[in-house]
Amino acid sequence: MGIAAELKQGAEEMWESAAEGWRRLSHQAAGALTRFRSGAKSSGSATSNGDRDLPSPGWGFLAGDVFEDGAKIVVRLEVPGMKKGDFDIEVHDDALVVRGEKHFESESSEGRYHVLQCAYGSFNRTILLPAPIINNEVKANYENGVLKIELPKATPNRAAGSQIKVM
Repeated sequence: MGIAAELKQGAEEMWESAAEGWRRLSHQAAGALTRFRSGAKSSGSATSNGDRDLPSPGWGFLAGDVFEDGAKIVVRLEVPGMKKGDFDIEVHDDALVVRGEKHFESESSEGRYHVLQCAYGSFNRTILLPAPIINNEVKANYENGVLKIELPKATPNRAAGSQIKVM
């Protein structure tokens, strides 16, 4: 095999490896990608930087886990930099809806940002639930940047057992 053929094969393998990595990343992160919209309630502007404007990311990652056992469904969302009162949590049919607003707060009145990668503004995240739940027993806790929501599972209504005769 000549040098040109080896280079071509190496480039093809590298491209396939990068493409596979991108496919895996996009598959794993698809549910975490969340749209942030600037809201009227936001404190400050994420794009103002004194003499220079930086683009505010409109999309951000809210990484999360959904765990289910026999008694409950547990949803964990990583949402650092927020307060307990910044969340609005609802259950609609078979979906959990988490809304919130991440406020931008400048570090000081002097200086300027060179990199601004965090997303700020209001967000709306919908998570499909794998089983029916008991709405009035849902509990939420926010600690160390993690929002944990416990949703007790509803037991399906079962008809009383009866003997069926084969004819």
